Amino acid sequence: MLWIKALHISFVVSWFAGLFYLPRLFVNHAMVKDAMTIAQLKLMERKLYRFMTPLGVLALVFGSWLWLGYGFSGLWLQIKLALVGVLVVYHLYCGHLVDVFARDANTHSHVFYRWFNEMPVIILFLVVFLVVLKPGSL
Repeated sequence: MLWIKALHISFVVSWFAGLFYLPRLFVNHAMVKDAMTIAQLKLMERKLYRFMTPLGVLALVFGSWLWLGYGFSGLWLQIKLALVGVLVVYHLYCGHLVDVFARDANTHSHVFYRWFNEMPVIILFLVVFLVVLKPGSL
């Protein structure tokens, strides 16, 4: 089971790298006006999203395997799973935004994307604290 845990952690870390970087590309994309830079950002966004999607799927697969192996107990785990669900929705919304930028249909400012970029950071902190501390009062 330790191999499964190691794979889960590795894929989660890799997935989060994409969840951190893709919205930063959106910040830059929302700010630039140069056609060549915009084309480069579109390419980077599309390739990153395509790369990070299987990483997220594998993180979920190995996380589910751990869940089945160790069992489902505790409110901390229910909260963690709810936060993972939020991350999945966030990931899918990032895919939507990749499409929006690809069509040159973005309506949000770079400030919106700066705030949007903070969501996975906050969720990561919450999940790590839940997993490590497994608060008994929850």
